[in-house]
Amino acid sequence: MTSDPAVPGDSPFRTEPSTRDEAPQFVLPLVVRIERAAPPARTDALETAARAVLVILGDERSAGEGEWAPAMRDWQDARIRKVVRRARGAEWRRAEGLPGITVSGKSAEVRVFPPVPLDGWPKELAKLQVSGTDLDDPEPPVDADPSAPVLWLNPELDMSAGKAMAQTGHAAQLAWWELSDEERAAWRDAGFPLAVRRAQPRRWHELTTGGLPVVRDAGFTEIAPGSCTVVADHPALRRTPGA
Repeated sequence: MTSDPAVPGDSPFRTEPSTRDEAPQFVLPLVVRIERAAPPARTDALETAARAVLVILGDERSAGEGEWAPAMRDWQDARIRKVVRRARGAEWRRAEGLPGITVSGKSAEVRVFPPVPLDGWPKELAKLQVSGTDLDDPEPPVDADPSAPVLWLNPELDMSAGKAMAQTGHAAQLAWWELSDEERAAWRDAGFPLAVRRAQPRRWHELTTGGLPVVRDAGFTEIAPGSCTVVADHPALRRTPGA
């Protein structure tokens, strides 16, 4: 998964081969709870997944000498991969028994785990299915608060909920990286408020060319390589007119 090609240096989100491809590859596992009788709303699942990525990035165990810090560093030194799997019933209870963090939305529950080697998933997670994450919104989402962070989805792409959850997680991470320490702390202390919405077609070009973080997919699944999937519109990253 790749970001705005204007990002300098050896970005972990670039599509072009780089030294990051030579490093051991890791993946950040995310598991969404989807019970047959009460599946979560799609938008809430996307927002909860994005917050889950931010929560583990901001957790003290992921920094310094924290227990998850080595895995987080190894993951971020290589390509930034995220895989979303689904669980229900006993599967979910087994997933909750592994080290990680469960983040709850209005109807969604997503558990995020420290990164694991690409071919070294814990057996409790390796058994879970990637497919079957096609979720719906019972009602159209309300308009996003313009004063809060918004992750804008490409209006021309159709992605499964699982794919979109990974992409919104990428976008949230790009925004996190570009914020100052003070801005990160303020966002974390507020509980990482954010919204995920599909952009209006007429605004998409403006969003992708306005200097905000842009996720460009590496094309491993579902969509073509280099496709712009999500724009991270955080108020602290918006350019001042005339600047």
